[in-house]
Amino acid sequence: MVKFLHCADLHLDSPFVSKQHLSPNILRDVENSAYESFKKIVDVALRETVDFMIISGDLFDQRNRTLKAEVFLKEEFKRLEKEQIFVYIIHGNHDPLSERITSDWPQNVTVFSKDVETYQAITKTGDTVHLHGFSYEASASYENKIDDYPTNVDRNIVHIGILHGTYSKSQTAHRYTEFRLEDLNTKLYHYWALGHIHKRQQLSDLPEIHYPGNIQGRHFKEQGEKGCLIVEGDHVALKTRFVPTQFIRFETAVLETEDIGQQQLYDLIQNFKKSVRGLGRAFYRLQLNVLGDERIDSQVLEQVKAMILDYEENEQYFILIDTLDIYYPNIEETSIFNEFDSELLEDDTLYEQALSDLYMNPKASKYLDHYLQHDRKALIERAESMIKAELKRGDK
Repeated sequence: MVKFLHCADLHLDSPFVSKQHLSPNILRDVENSAYESFKKIVDVALRETVDFMIISGDLFDQRNRTLKAEVFLKEEFKRLEKEQIFVYIIHGNHDPLSERITSDWPQNVTVFSKDVETYQAITKTGDTVHLHGFSYEASASYENKIDDYPTNVDRNIVHIGILHGTYSKSQTAHRYTEFRLEDLNTKLYHYWALGHIHKRQQLSDLPEIHYPGNIQGRHFKEQGEKGCLIVEGDHVALKTRFVPTQFIRFETAVLETEDIGQQQLYDLIQNFKKSVRGLGRAFYRLQLNVLGDERIDSQVLEQVKAMILDYEENEQYFILIDTLDIYYPNIEETSIFNEFDSELLEDDTLYEQALSDLYMNPKASKYLDHYLQHDRKALIERAESMIKAELKRGDK
């Protein structure tokens, strides 16, 4: 039997993105979020008494790499060393070997070199595991080293491939060491521990091929739970389960209301924040659908936005509303065109009166087609779209 933890893309010290000014307390939580998530991951490894941990690349963020991050990881690895839990690391495009600050890791840590290597691990039950992988030597690593991975010739030994790269069918624009599933399957491994894609994803269940995603979201393109995978089993079958460890979440939500008064809007959003606060610290983008036929006064809206930011710095689990977008579905579904009856639209005298100022202007009229050539319905719809766009800008 083997039991191990698989994580990737720690990106320690990578910057966050927020539209709001952050108070000192919240900013401190943001800056420490990846650190806190990895502490939880080490806690999981200790609690689950795993045989080893795999980190599939991008421990650091190259442009923001600090000695603080190196020292932090060393201390966390020492926690694992005390319980005889080993750590196997490959470096990715954001933390290539050429950018290494130190290689003075505890004795329980193994770092793969720029060439594909194989290491042997013995589990707590005495079983043998072979781990195969390589680290990026430079940040731009497009070479395909899949052919260098040895093919498994002993199915009774658990074989694990570790790879930081891009699945050929993925939609990401950042493509490194691209691979196909057929390439991985030919190696006859039991598990592929992937890194690089920040979204948790299972590419195959036979063999098990997984991206665990990054351990902490940094913006609204990295929403939801983040964490690590626990993998256990033997050479016949391996099972995986996800363990969330994120310190801060990025989420979106939709609220609906018919009330547009300041107190009612404030209470609605505060009650929402109260309902999700137990899930932990989070940034939210809220969409508020106002179901009535009236619009929120712009001053009221600005006051509500200011009020909902208050007091969050004093909460253990802050809920920060990053953006508040207002929509009026009932108003927008009613077209101005439907307000005009057919006789009104066909009334040339009224139509000429409406356009007379424009066509009597010598500077403008020379650029205009004859007014009878215009589609009157299209003119009304164009005017309506311009009004709605202007109203939306006013709402924000």
